[in-house]
Amino acid sequence: MNCFVVGGAVRDRLLGLPVNDRDWVVVGSTPEQMVAAGYTPVGRDFPVFLHPKSKEEYALARTERKSGRGYLGFVVQASPEVTLEQDLARRDLTLNAIAEDPKTGALTDPFGGLRDIAARLLRHVGPAFVDDPVRLLRLARLAARFADFRIAPETEALLAQMVAEGELDHLVPERVWQELSRGLMTAQPARMFEVLRGCGALARLLPEVDRLWGVPQPEAHHPEVDTGAHLMLVLQMAARLDAPLAVRYACLCHDLGKGLTPADELPRHIGHEARSAKLARVVGERWRVPTDCRELADLTAREHGNIHRSGTLDAAATIRLFDRCDAWRRPDRFAGLLLACECDARGRRGLQDAPYPQRARLAAALVLARAVDTTALAEAAAAKCLAGPAIGQLIAAARVRALSEACGGTALL
Repeated sequence: MNCFVVGGAVRDRLLGLPVNDRDWVVVGSTPEQMVAAGYTPVGRDFPVFLHPKSKEEYALARTERKSGRGYLGFVVQASPEVTLEQDLARRDLTLNAIAEDPKTGALTDPFGGLRDIAARLLRHVGPAFVDDPVRLLRLARLAARFADFRIAPETEALLAQMVAEGELDHLVPERVWQELSRGLMTAQPARMFEVLRGCGALARLLPEVDRLWGVPQPEAHHPEVDTGAHLMLVLQMAARLDAPLAVRYACLCHDLGKGLTPADELPRHIGHEARSAKLARVVGERWRVPTDCRELADLTAREHGNIHRSGTLDAAATIRLFDRCDAWRRPDRFAGLLLACECDARGRRGLQDAPYPQRARLAAALVLARAVDTTALAEAAAAKCLAGPAIGQLIAAARVRALSEACGGTALL
């Protein structure tokens, strides 16, 4: 059997990027021969094996024929007669359809991947690209990762064709979230949404996000005016601040309600926080978003305006803010909320380097308030036969005093 390194490992090496994982294709072998050689079978839909020592994945060379809608609608043929070129032909983009012989370093590039890498071009291998709708999402995600690459015009046309023919309607939530989350974690997440919006996919997958473009905001607070443009700046700020996934997803959802503001109220967005939280829950359910991302998105949508205005809050109002955010039990999540709010505040044209003191000061205030010995207060209250709400009121009053004393009785920030 002959083994070749394929896909992202070859691409990344050619681009001078770190190679963390290698995928292999095996030509001229059978499942029985792989098992006899010590490989462990792990594939369900097609023959994939783990190397007995490295545990890297080795897949038998295969061809695919479309048999239905969606990414599962394929008939797979894996046999010793399938050539390396045939296996590469089923891949998505030319820069991913290059194979390397590990013994000689020779490259097999039947579809011009090397040329397209040199030209910084994302181009589909062939018409079979449309057979798997996940490829559209993967291309958008790669466009965000490789922001200096442009998409070939013929590939852009193919993306629009896939959307028009309803292929995206057959995507399963897990695959959509996998690609969206990976795209959010790139250095240029806005590029992913630019690609999805350009071919019409964003309106099908995330209509709550898509409708934000063309919605105005007060120029005094948002020099960029357009809500969609603001969202992209917020995502770029999240990337710049190296925010974790939950924060980036919260940024994506924080202003969704502005897309539903009545026309006669524009450019103001009264009550958009509650609308945003409701829509964030809809998106989270649709794509089965992980719980930590959903919770932070809900919290950010509801409270980001209050965090921005926290400079006017006195100690008592600040404690109530902490209560609503469950900051006592979830200080790490509250820290994520503060980071998302900083991304929102600085995600405005010309204000990318503006200070955001609310984050540091609210974090410091929470440390002061959490330092109050609530156990001792509860024990003292129990000795006086107080219970339930009365104990909670004592603890809240003690926390208010701690903050008031720290800031001399004035507004906290």
